[in-house]
Amino acid sequence: MSVVKKDVNFIKKYIEDEIKVIRERDPAIHSKWEVFLYSSFWAVLSYRLAHVFYEKKHFFLARLISQIARNRTGIEIHPGAKIGKGFFIDHGSGVVVGETTIIGNNVTLYQGVTLGGTGKEKGKRHPTLKDNVMVSVGAKVLGSFTIGENTKIGAGSVVLNEIPANCTVVGVPGKIVKYHNREIPRETMDQVHLPDPIQDDINNLKHADSEITNELLTLKDNIRELKSELRKIKGEEK
Repeated sequence: MSVVKKDVNFIKKYIEDEIKVIRERDPAIHSKWEVFLYSSFWAVLSYRLAHVFYEKKHFFLARLISQIARNRTGIEIHPGAKIGKGFFIDHGSGVVVGETTIIGNNVTLYQGVTLGGTGKEKGKRHPTLKDNVMVSVGAKVLGSFTIGENTKIGAGSVVLNEIPANCTVVGVPGKIVKYHNREIPRETMDQVHLPDPIQDDINNLKHADSEITNELLTLKDNIRELKSELRKIKGEEK
């Protein structure tokens, strides 16, 4: 009886926590009952249950729960992954979280995100995401390395190397375009207003081109003046 009560309390606590998380990060929710309509709610609940069995080495049962959840929600979270509190997946279709992934507290993933490996390497082969990381739509984080806390990864980025804390990363492959970003991503959930390194490069090239053009024009004027002086000197000699 105590086991049943413990399970009921676990699920009740999970529901209460999920309501708080979704209300905090998704403006589309209007009532607490809508939490039961979120695919991420069921996917993460299934993961929590499957992870218990995985830790007890009931691997088949753990994977069975995981695969049923994947088929129903479109979200695949391996039961071996380690996920902290306040985990939220917005929409969620196509999200994949690998077996040795480690996720800290208050992490947010959007649809199409992959936290995967790069091959058939053994041991720790998936990324570690520290607290308050946000991974935007379609981004891929591949390999065994760490994404520092408060880091924001832009939509469609492919991250293949370690990223320090408080950064913004965009591009393919992902590049750090902003350091020491003290803003916590889950407070704004902003996937759009990110630096654009390609546009920055274009602007820098335009600026450099403008400077070179101005220098050439100045040099042309100097040559014209020099020729004029030479003609004067030759005229005086005659």
